[in-house]
Amino acid sequence: MRKEIRHLRAKARTHPLVSRAQGILEERYRLPDDRAAFSLLEASSQRFNVRLRTLATAVVTTPGPRSYDSVWFPARERRTPPRLAFAPSLRTASANTAEVLSAVLRRSMEIVGTDMGNVQLVDPVTGDLRIEKHRGLDEDFVEFFDRVGKDGTACAQASQHVTRVTVTDVATDPMFEEPARKAILAAGSRGCHSTPLVKQPSDRPEGVVSTHHERPVRALSATEARSLDEVGAQAAAWLEWYRHTVVLDALEDLHFAGSTWR
Repeated sequence: MRKEIRHLRAKARTHPLVSRAQGILEERYRLPDDRAAFSLLEASSQRFNVRLRTLATAVVTTPGPRSYDSVWFPARERRTPPRLAFAPSLRTASANTAEVLSAVLRRSMEIVGTDMGNVQLVDPVTGDLRIEKHRGLDEDFVEFFDRVGKDGTACAQASQHVTRVTVTDVATDPMFEEPARKAILAAGSRGCHSTPLVKQPSDRPEGVVSTHHERPVRALSATEARSLDEVGAQAAAWLEWYRHTVVLDALEDLHFAGSTWR
């Protein structure tokens, strides 16, 4: 029941974004109604295995095509997908975001020896962090941290300052606002390492992977820190490639289908 409620809440939050995208498409391609706009979104989403929310976000945040008689991104250069050394069995050209983030979480937990963790991505519209994958954390935790703002948590600090944040003891660290502290402790976590998914410190992070631990933690060893950074950098490179390749392919497909209505 808790998972169903969380799913319904997530759909409710996504609805305004999808509605905005529908409105843009309806006006741009002179569609008869919002149902036609939704059909276009849904069809391209399914053809390219891109989440509807991701495609709607791209419609809202990407400047529109210059012409309805040509391609949307005429000067785009196609790139090969970057290598994911931490997930050698994944076919990076055809993998989806969920598969890659699952591999990110699995490898990060292996590096530090824990079975609790989560991965969040930065919402391009709001800048908030949104949980995409989690393991070993209860539904109360997932619901509380489903969306995280810009302060009051280790993951928020890691994203804002583009650097790993280690909390040796959640019970005493002054970083946390009390509701967040209680939610983390109730989930059985006393320490955490939050690592940004970023190619290099000067870039904007794609998200954050956090590992959680039953007991207070020590500082990471140099090997652990380097391994986590490598996972974060490779994941960020793939996510950037995916956004500029697969998502743009879906937008191009959407543009072609929409142009037939004009």
